[in-house]
Amino acid sequence: MARSARQNKILELISEKAIERQEDLVKELNESGYAVTQATVSRDIKELNIVKTVVNGKQKYVREQSSGNVSSKLEDMIRHSVLSIDHASNIAVIKTISGSANVVALLIDNMKDKDILGTIAGDDTTFVVARDEYCAIAICDKISSIVYN
Repeated sequence: MARSARQNKILELISEKAIERQEDLVKELNESGYAVTQATVSRDIKELNIVKTVVNGKQKYVREQSSGNVSSKLEDMIRHSVLSIDHASNIAVIKTISGSANVVALLIDNMKDKDILGTIAGDDTTFVVARDEYCAIAICDKISSIVYN
């Protein structure tokens, strides 16, 4: 059976039943007509962002919140950590409070902007290498809109 059908079944099972172990999930899937191994289920769990949590004192698999929440949290962190944004030629320079430059670089990397060639983060400074000066200015504007809005 197709991977997407199997993964949909996994999501259905964990939402309907308190599944505590991968072995239990393998058993449920096999009983539902999906011939799977523990290794396959393990990969599916990772792909689907399924994690264990404690509900009423028992462990249970649940789907982790969407990555949209992660992005929102990163943006909130950046709002509180960026001190200044500037550029020199094709490099955007973002000054942060100590220890925050990597978080800023992560957000920028997650933008998947074709005009960003790469980021370098130290302790309190992130360099963003852009294709040209115009792109560096646009990147500064984009980061400013996150920080100051």
